[in-house]
Amino acid sequence: MMKRSQVVVKRLIEIVGFVAAIAVAAAGCQQSVVPAPAARSPDVPYDPTPQHVVVEMLELAKVGASDRVYDLGCGDGRIVITAVKQFGARGVCVDIDPQRILESRANAREAGVEQHIEFLTQDLFDSDISDATVVTLFLWPSVNMKLRPKLWRELKPDTRVVSYMHDMQDWTPKETRTVESGNGPKKLFLWIIVGGFKTTAADRVK
Repeated sequence: MMKRSQVVVKRLIEIVGFVAAIAVAAAGCQQSVVPAPAARSPDVPYDPTPQHVVVEMLELAKVGASDRVYDLGCGDGRIVITAVKQFGARGVCVDIDPQRILESRANAREAGVEQHIEFLTQDLFDSDISDATVVTLFLWPSVNMKLRPKLWRELKPDTRVVSYMHDMQDWTPKETRTVESGNGPKKLFLWIIVGGFKTTAADRVK
């Protein structure tokens, strides 16, 4: 028979091993949710669009149940989440920063719409956006201009493009709207893509 002291020691060893196993498992879980670093620096700093502006953008684009909304540089996912939850659309969140995609997915799960959204940790210049019916943007003027050829090259005719604050220079917007922000009134711009590669840059929207 084992002495009482041996039983106690054995029991302590078992407890220590059990606690260590839990610690290892917990460490593994923590590591699994830590996103990898971005492939490169994001084109613009993270600056969430005010929620009331999100709704105005989607209303300006007349988003509905038949739409597939892409947000290029999605941040925390609020534009696509709102498009799905309030307007009945489907959506795609695109962001080069894995942390933003992690947040977008968590926010979509909390809102109960995760199954209606695709999450892409990608460079927005490399993403295939050809099945979009609406594209939303809150970028910088220089990024808008760099993105413009991709929009007219990949998007189908009648796709709507909405930008918060920044225009596309000689692309004449179909409609503009003024919205209030924390820093005063700002503009929303709506363009509608037209087909035909023989048109000029300025003619590729209507």
